[in-house]
Amino acid sequence: MKSFTLAVLPTLTMAALTSISQNDVMGGGGCKAMTVLFARGTTELGNMGSVAGPPFVTALGAMMGGDIAVQGIAYPADVPGFLIGGSKAGSALMAKMVGQVRAQCPDTSLVMAGYSQGGQLVHNAADMLSAQDAAFVNSAVIFGDPNNGKPVGKVAASDTMVVCHAGDLICAGQAVILAPHLTYGINGAQAATFAMQNMRAPAAAAGAGAGAAAAAAKGAKKATRAVTFAA
Repeated sequence: MKSFTLAVLPTLTMAALTSISQNDVMGGGGCKAMTVLFARGTTELGNMGSVAGPPFVTALGAMMGGDIAVQGIAYPADVPGFLIGGSKAGSALMAKMVGQVRAQCPDTSLVMAGYSQGGQLVHNAADMLSAQDAAFVNSAVIFGDPNNGKPVGKVAASDTMVVCHAGDLICAGQAVILAPHLTYGINGAQAATFAMQNMRAPAAAAGAGAGAAAAAAKGAKKATRAVTFAA
């Protein structure tokens, strides 16, 4: 019986990652090798949505062997929020949760991620981070980015990946949703591979005074931000 239970645990973990809501951080799920904070797109259900969030974290979970904590950002995700550049409350919550994860799980690899308006939250939250919290962020991943082409706050350029489909007018700065904006689930594994390859020891372990220097060192790895245009 014991061997049977162990055998099905990975399957159960992978299945759980497909859910439209994830609360590992708020629910006290314990520290994992990787932690993902994800902000869903406008009008999506739960705190993860369904277009990009679940495919992304499911791919990451498989690569991590289930050693992953996922937390969706609970915010209104309404149209007015999108039109002002992303929910202010949601952005502040995401920034706060970066600090919370750093304090609770200093050895985890943290990924900030979002889709559509959730991408606006990633931009805004990253701009609110202290130097120490910014250095703690291993990767920032955005699907269908309304702020495409702009820096992701204080997160190093080399640590960001933006996926924008050809023909996605949201990525072109227009408030028009066409079919290319609704298919980012196909890029889940691609983005997960980026986050996996970007894993490293968190800067927080070096002490609070090293935050700014660590952020600068991270930015020196590549000259430009990683931007992918997929058909």
